[in-house]
Parts: sequence; structure tokens; C-alpha cells
Amino acid sequence: MLNQNMISEATRLTRAGQLVEATALLQRMLRGESASQPSGSTARGAPARLEPPTIDVKASVVEKKESRRTIRVSPAPLQRFDRLKDFPGLNLRGPMTRAPPATTDIAPEGTRFIAGTFRSANGSRNYKLFVPSHAQEKPLPLVVMLHGCTQSPDDFAAGTRMNFLAEEQNCFVVYPEQPSGANQAKCWNWFRTGDQQRDAGEPSLIAGITRQVMRDYPIDPKRVYVAGLSAGGAAAAIMAATHADLYAAVGIHSGLACGAASDLPSAFVAMRQGGGSKIADGGPTVPTIVFHGDRDTTVHPNNGDRIVEQSVKAAGLKAKVSDGRVPHGHAYTRTNLADADGRAVSEHWNVHGAGHAWSGGSPAGSYTDPRGPDATREMLRFFLEHSLPG
Repeated sequence: MLNQNMISEATRLTRAGQLVEATALLQRMLRGESASQPSGSTARGAPARLEPPTIDVKASVVEKKESRRTIRVSPAPLQRFDRLKDFPGLNLRGPMTRAPPATTDIAPEGTRFIAGTFRSANGSRNYKLFVPSHAQEKPLPLVVMLHGCTQSPDDFAAGTRMNFLAEEQNCFVVYPEQPSGANQAKCWNWFRTGDQQRDAGEPSLIAGITRQVMRDYPIDPKRVYVAGLSAGGAAAAIMAATHADLYAAVGIHSGLACGAASDLPSAFVAMRQGGGSKIADGGPTVPTIVFHGDRDTTVHPNNGDRIVEQSVKAAGLKAKVSDGRVPHGHAYTRTNLADADGRAVSEHWNVHGAGHAWSGGSPAGSYTDPRGPDATREMLRFFLEHSLPG
């Protein structure tokens, strides 16, 4: 049960630069304990350099149900926030070391995967762009892919294999890159109010990259989509909520709804229990496809339900629920919501037994679970069923 006094105190500690103390207090609250010491007794050391904080962590693929689950973050947060190891459900280890993916795992032969940079008054971001082999002058769809924490565009492309599917469907794909200078673990800062607004912060940079690619290449402006994993999934939800005029559909894997958190304490609570949305209704909705593992202990599966609730505002929708199983892999439940004309408004894939990893992904990239239904193929199929009106 949430203790508002403890949340308020954790917020005060965070703003004072005492992230270790704030985390310990949140830990006790989530265990149902009371604060072990009054706020006045907390040590008042010099504030640490905490802007921006790292609060998202990533899970490795669980090969067997009885295997221990490992969660890794970058070394700098561990040095500073060592008491995170006591947080329930987290077994922190050193940084994952893996060789960069081979070029043959990133994009198919005969295609291009090129680097670019976007700059504006709000900052700059690098990106990688996939150009299909049959990109003619006719306008083609564009998919914006937002990686998770500790990942890179190359790693995310290899793990999701989105470039290979995009080559089949003749689509462009762009991968904005979050640098460690913006977040030490390269997480998109989905939990900060300044990064949940149109024309400001990270949403303005992601939208700027999208529009730059649309200007420089033959892109169909009615068929532009955005997707992401974990912190990238939460950022994709923000892009859909703030740029419904730019994106025709959104895919969110193991993420959180826009407005699920506004600071570090509320982010921990949202990840642990599921967060609601503070974004006001009234704007247009963006068709949404959600993938989430029901054994995800990094981002609670309830967050997938919150995303669907946020994306569905119309009454009288028809629901269709179906069950399935990947041969020698995970079972899943798929819930479709459609309007009176049969147009899909949302899809929710609840992957049974899966943790915090891209469903059906390739082991060539990090944080993938090859035993799940193919999230990449299903997302791209869902995307191409939708286009902006007008």
C-alpha cells in the first residue's frame, strides 16, 4: 500500500540530491514497512550529481524457469547507488559485456544503415537510418525505433530484426540514439515532466529526427509509426500522446503509459506496481499495440493494461480474445479491440512466462526472448494496417 507521507519524503530527498536515502525509503514502503528514521535525522551530505538519474534496469533472457534472473545496470550508478541492491526483486550485477553485433545481424545485404544527426535549440541526437534496397521515389512508410537502457541503435536493430522485416515490407526505419550524457545508462528520460511534453525535451528531439528523415527521404507522411522497448517503450507512449498528428500507430514493449510518473519516487512505484496516467483526455487517440511478459519483474505487467486504457477512449468497442502458443515457446493471450467499423484500435499481447525482453527477438541483440511470439512482425503488421486520416 502506498504511503503518501513516505512518497513525499522520498521526493524531498531526491530533490536534495540524496538518491540512496530516497531509494531505501521507497524500498521500505513497498515492503509495507514504516520509515525507520524521521526525515530530520537523514544525513545532509553534499548533493551528488544526479541529473539525470538512472531508474530503469534491464533483464537478461531467462532460459529456464528455475534459473536465477539477472538484472544489470551500468557501473556508474552502482558505485553511487549501491543500496539499490537491497531493492525487492533486483539482483544487480556488473555491466553486461558482449561483442558488437555483426553487420549481417543488423541489416540484410544490399541495404544501407547510415548515421545521421539532428540538431535544434533543444539539443541534438544522433541516429541510424535503415534504407531498404528498393527505396524508389514513391513515398514509403517510416518506423521510429526507441531502444531500451544500455542499448544502442545497432544492438536494438540486431535484437528486434526490424530491418529485415522492413526490407520485406519496403519500409524505412530510424533509430534515435540516447547518449550516456543524457542518461548514464542511456535510458530515455520518460519519468521527467519536462520530457513528456510536445515541443520540449526529448519528445522534440525524437519528433525532430522523424521530420528530418521525412524531409530527406521519400516518406509517406500518413504512414509514420513509433515503437520502443522498456524506457524506449515509455518514450514511444509519450510520442503517441504528444504527437498524434505525426504517428499513425504506436508499439510499446514492456513499457509504461505516458504520465505514469513525474519524478524518481513515482517512477519506482509505477515500475513496481503499475502507474496511471496524468495526461488529460480530449486529444485524438493513436492505435496501439502492446507486448508485455506476465513475469516481468522490472516493469510490472499492469503497465500494459494502463497503456491500453490510455489509448482507448471510445465507447462501444468490440473485444476479441484469443489464446495461442509458439511451438516450443511461450503461450500468449491476445486481446483485440475494434470499433464499429471493424478498425483495430488496440492489440494487447500478454506473453505468459516471459520476462523483461523483446518477444521473439534474436540473440544477436541484448534483452531478447526468442521463445516468444514475434513482436517485430506483429507490430509491423499492425502499423501497416493504419494510416493518418486526411
